[in-house]
Amino acid sequence: MSAALVLFSAGQDSATCLAWALSKFDRVETIGFAYGQRHAVEMGQRPILRSAIAGIGPEWAARLGGDVVVDLAGYGALAESALTADRAIEMTESGLPSTFVPGRNLVFLSVAAAHAYRRGADTLIGGMCETDFSGYPDCRRDTIDAMQQALSLGLATPVTVATPLMQLTKAQTWGLAHDLGGASLVDAILEHSHTCYEGDRSLRHAWGYGCGVCPACELRANGWREFGAK
Repeated sequence: MSAALVLFSAGQDSATCLAWALSKFDRVETIGFAYGQRHAVEMGQRPILRSAIAGIGPEWAARLGGDVVVDLAGYGALAESALTADRAIEMTESGLPSTFVPGRNLVFLSVAAAHAYRRGADTLIGGMCETDFSGYPDCRRDTIDAMQQALSLGLATPVTVATPLMQLTKAQTWGLAHDLGGASLVDAILEHSHTCYEGDRSLRHAWGYGCGVCPACELRANGWREFGAK
């Protein structure tokens, strides 16, 4: 049986990746990370969104296995950013946004690979994307390829890091969700996923919940409008 572990944050991208995995693998598990985020909203949405996606069809429900959340608060404190501390969301002198958490995907993939190794899964699936990637260097496929090689060498077994969204825009990610699960999946992502950097779920927009002004909300909203136009 094929098995995969999805890095699942309850955002739009990881929700689409979970659906993609459930359409391709016999057994799919999820892993999440509590790394000291300023807002715990996304952690609260994880079980709700997982259940909503599993409920789309009996085949997906049968394939969806366990979930684990790993406490990485110490790492988050070291890798301080606007996502883990009370800082303004802005461009920094380095040319990267203040929301960049140094090495986050590298840490997540290392921890996920250790769990996948014990669970008998040889594929990790993440929502990294270099089309709408906000300038984060650890979202590039070159970075992921290097990490894939390092994990394979370090574990002495082949490890695949699949990134189905790597070359997609946000509009195309909405389109992929529709292709995978139709209106039911799109509705589940709209209603239950969380992407807003400010952790705001008080405002419901056409594209889902969020403050509507942070970079994550703007990216998601623009993608939704483009998807709807098509």
